[in-house]
Amino acid sequence: MLSGVSPYPGGVEDWKGCFIMAANIIDGKAVSAQVKAAVAAETAELAEKGIIPGLAVVIVGDDPASRVYVNNKKKACAAVGFHSEEYALPADTSEEQLLALVERLNQKPDINGILVQLPLQEQIDEHKVIAAISPEKDVDAFHAANVGKIMIGDFDFLPCTPSGCMDLIHSTGVEITGKNCVVIGRSNIVGKPMAMLLLHESGTVTICHSKTKNLKEICKTADILVVAIGKAKFVTGDMIKPGAVVIDVGMDRDENGKLCGDVDFESAKDVAGFITPVPGGVGPMTIATLMRNTLTAAKVQHNLK
Repeated sequence: MLSGVSPYPGGVEDWKGCFIMAANIIDGKAVSAQVKAAVAAETAELAEKGIIPGLAVVIVGDDPASRVYVNNKKKACAAVGFHSEEYALPADTSEEQLLALVERLNQKPDINGILVQLPLQEQIDEHKVIAAISPEKDVDAFHAANVGKIMIGDFDFLPCTPSGCMDLIHSTGVEITGKNCVVIGRSNIVGKPMAMLLLHESGTVTICHSKTKNLKEICKTADILVVAIGKAKFVTGDMIKPGAVVIDVGMDRDENGKLCGDVDFESAKDVAGFITPVPGGVGPMTIATLMRNTLTAAKVQHNLK
């Protein structure tokens, strides 16, 4: 079992002076380090057979956030022993040019995984680009073929963020089977696949969204609550079941410009049993899972899996 749970330092006193234990903090940096260490060890074994996993990352334009993500992916590749290639294209790149590059990468034998950094410029249809990536090299698991495999539970790749969230839940030691699981958010990237992964482990899953009625009451039934809606501090402590596992996928800015999540950490930590911080929770897991997917892709393409 991956382990990344550390007790929150101390506790708090309520207005009566009673001591209240605060939540255990799920340390995403620690869990991601374990994932990357396992990937590095297996990569070293493959290297002895002459196989070096390769990841190609394509970035269009000069969006600062995208540039940071791409740089972090390159560093992670180097850390685990992968071959990596970056393709930095100008912002005015046409859809046809990008699709041609994807096809060249599909044919490159030393490239096992292809990642096109999203979002893309308005002149490019990202759905066409995702569809053009070979399903065997689709390490983001966005291709319709891989999405279908996730639905039926027979998959090689999982979307990086939901897969990382599952690792964090597992690190708590909490059994998912039979638990009430609530996912707030229904995106194709996080919400929908997250619900499927919980369902595959026999959780009883409810998906909530902007049209959901009685959201607070539904949240309070959750033994495991995953929040991915992009609204700063939206979920507060009074929406959380005491002792619940709370996974905060959000990456927002609060009223002071400080980085925060979709969960109001200060009020939630005194109610939850386990909770991810922002930053340092889900974020580090996304790149670690990308490394794991690329390793899997290399094994599949060399008939080792």
